[in-house]
Amino acid sequence: MEKMRMRGATLPGNSTVEMKDMEIPKPGHGQVLIQTKATTICGSDIRCIYREHVGKGPEGYIPGMVAGHEPCGVIVEEGEGLRRFKKGDRVIVYHISGCGVCNDCRRGYYISCKSRFRQAYGWQRNGGMAPYILAEEKDLIALPDELTYKDGAQVACGFGTVYEAIEKIGVCGNDAVLVTGLGPVGLAALMLAKAMGANMLIGVEMNDYRIGLAKELGLVDYVFKPDEAMEGIMKVTNGNGVERSIDASASDPGRQLAIRATREWGKIAFVGEGGTCSFTPSPDIIHGQKTIYGSWVTSLWRMEELVERLVRWGIHPEDLITDEFPIEKAGEAYALMAGGNCGKVAVVFD
Repeated sequence: MEKMRMRGATLPGNSTVEMKDMEIPKPGHGQVLIQTKATTICGSDIRCIYREHVGKGPEGYIPGMVAGHEPCGVIVEEGEGLRRFKKGDRVIVYHISGCGVCNDCRRGYYISCKSRFRQAYGWQRNGGMAPYILAEEKDLIALPDELTYKDGAQVACGFGTVYEAIEKIGVCGNDAVLVTGLGPVGLAALMLAKAMGANMLIGVEMNDYRIGLAKELGLVDYVFKPDEAMEGIMKVTNGNGVERSIDASASDPGRQLAIRATREWGKIAFVGEGGTCSFTPSPDIIHGQKTIYGSWVTSLWRMEELVERLVRWGIHPEDLITDEFPIEKAGEAYALMAGGNCGKVAVVFD
């Protein structure tokens, strides 16, 4: 009998997309076959794979792998030995498949697994830019009926990343929150901070489209261009600065601003990948008793917690999606995301 086939999108590293024909895989022990419903494009896909292959080790893309590490779908076939999930379940795929037995994995942080068995979906194993994805049961998060597949796709990376950072610095109704860089991750940070009751939301961004999107979605009380940001933030906070700040810009000026616009005893989280940060420790953080947190993605248990809270708060990550494409137009989807004049970009399946 002829095996069923499908076509998936791969990234050769020259700002193009190539479609690859392959067999639809069969799940083995502890695995499931998921029919992909939505996969969103992450900034790391653009930075590390689409334009050129720059990652090394766990961040290295294996040429020819199906891209897409933010997938969501429904289980259509079960392998042997499943313990929780079953055919028909709606699921999010945590985008790293860790070894499961190292210290980081036992904490739920597959992202930090250093084992040779670690594989990232869309990087070292086939990801969600295809009609079907083979996944390990241990990598799955249940998607509640109240959330859409497009909601779930964003939980897999972007929203989980900023939720982890927000939990580290703590955000509540006492806080003015600054977010530098209003790409999809920065917008997600604002959406979650608003849900947690932050009493003032401030964004800093240079891209006019993204500034307009933040305003349209009602995610900012104030938004400033970088050259006016410090003065503007101090003015609206009565010269004190913000209690909490999150840098999603990955730029040196953005990170400096996040530090210096934070008031004494405040907390700062860096989530934007790459780049540098130049600051003077004594006046910038030591004398102000400030704390800077590094935060990389999130854990399995915290992602489950986030999904529950998204339902409780009644918010939908899919609101940040501005453009959708079928898999046949994946090239257009990646090109748009690379250009930056968009919110989140999704590839959707029937």
